[in-house]
Amino acid sequence: MVIMSIDPGMVRTGLAICDEFEILASPLGVIVEKNRDTLAKKISEQIFETKTELVVIGLPKNMDGTSGESAKKAYLFEKILKKYTDIKTVFWDERQTTVSASISLNELNVRGKKRKNIIDAVSAVIILQSYINYRKNFGLNPTSTAFYNS
Repeated sequence: MVIMSIDPGMVRTGLAICDEFEILASPLGVIVEKNRDTLAKKISEQIFETKTELVVIGLPKNMDGTSGESAKKAYLFEKILKKYTDIKTVFWDERQTTVSASISLNELNVRGKKRKNIIDAVSAVIILQSYINYRKNFGLNPTSTAFYNS
């Protein structure tokens, strides 16, 4: 199943995608857009072009596991996205993904403007790879809707 992940941000939104065998997540890019409707429309076009079957949306929970203002924005964004596509969605805890992405980019010595332009895509890769690893470890049936939002 082709799965896309979204790391929604206020200005930059990272996208990643995995192959149909759900082996490896790869960066798809970063969309720089503040307007949520325009962003949702651009992402829905990417969903169509890549033949994505499921979207994983990063859910920015607080460190204690509660949902704050950022999580509410992620839920709202999903509703906006649903205006443009009927794709199945699932939310995935994204705590520490930006920290992990920063560490990875430090190890690769990626700095400055280049880093700013890709960190959200790297975060999206981490979100998606975590999700597909979870699916493998727990043998989730790709047609199961137990974890999906319609």
